[in-house]
Amino acid sequence: MTEIDTSVPHSARIWNYWLGGKDNYPVDEAAGDAYTAVFPGIVTIARSSRAFLGRSIRYLVEEAGVRQFLDVGTGLPTVDNTHEVAQRFAPESKIVYVDNDPLVLAHARALLTSAPEGETAYEDLTLYEPEKILEAASRTLDLTRPTALILSGILGHVTDYDLARDLVRRLVAGLPSGSYLCVNDGSRGTDPDYEQAQDAYNETGAVPYLLRPIDKIEAFFEGLELVDPGVVSVPLWRPDGDSAPAPIGQHGGVGRKA
Repeated sequence: MTEIDTSVPHSARIWNYWLGGKDNYPVDEAAGDAYTAVFPGIVTIARSSRAFLGRSIRYLVEEAGVRQFLDVGTGLPTVDNTHEVAQRFAPESKIVYVDNDPLVLAHARALLTSAPEGETAYEDLTLYEPEKILEAASRTLDLTRPTALILSGILGHVTDYDLARDLVRRLVAGLPSGSYLCVNDGSRGTDPDYEQAQDAYNETGAVPYLLRPIDKIEAFFEGLELVDPGVVSVPLWRPDGDSAPAPIGQHGGVGRKA
């Protein structure tokens, strides 16, 4: 197993910390606390992104009838992972997770289990290998049947926007009619404090994560039929209950391939 360096903060472990997970180290907590000191709202963004993922998967299972999920750029397992939500409502659901981080792989092997009626698999690949992802996924999923592609908080790591769109197109092209794309990513135009904090973080030499204007996030769904209410700030996408949540700098949506 690849040795995990616990002396250097790691973005996946920091995100895990913000989500309330336990798979992190003091160095990650310190880095996470330093970020929240500048922008406390990052915890809300992390948790709202995870909540959107849960609501969108529930929609895909209960209303769209999807039973296959391809989750690319998984990150560290915390609570209400894709397979947990999907199999809660349809235990026969099959899920393939894709990530190439040795830290994520080490945790995933222990934590990403499956309901006995369904199946959960993990593939050690990067987003930059869409054809290999589809080939590997086909060992677990039947890619002649509708499949939901999940890209949660991953496209902002692709600094070349045209490349990011091309990667999404190539993945969607390998899925049949009736499949879905679910994206949520950091956005510009809603929260200037978040934008300032993230821009400063990107300048530290850490692996950058780019916040994009909302229209550029919408463009990932080109050629797909957007599910109502379209691409919106994630707390506003089919919120639970009667509350009126406030928008944040994280936008997402779900689109169907005709």
